[in-house]
Amino acid sequence: MMKLTRLARRVAGIIAECNYAQRRLAALRMAPDRYLVNGGRQAPDCYAEFLFRTSGLLPHEPAADRRARGQFVS
Repeated sequence: MMKLTRLARRVAGIIAECNYAQRRLAALRMAPDRYLVNGGRQAPDCYAEFLFRTSGLLPHEPAADRRARGQFVS
């Protein structure tokens, strides 16, 4: 019974990590910054371009104690 519980937790952890990776990859692929010329090193030409660059989903950094427990950036 103990091995079955441990196996179930490992499988759940793997699935959670794959889910996180998939969501993160989708967010990075759809980020407006990905389509900028010169890697986004040039300043925006106008306020509308600035708003467009920052319109994507910004990652939220968890607190240090939660990062130490292995919580992912969401």
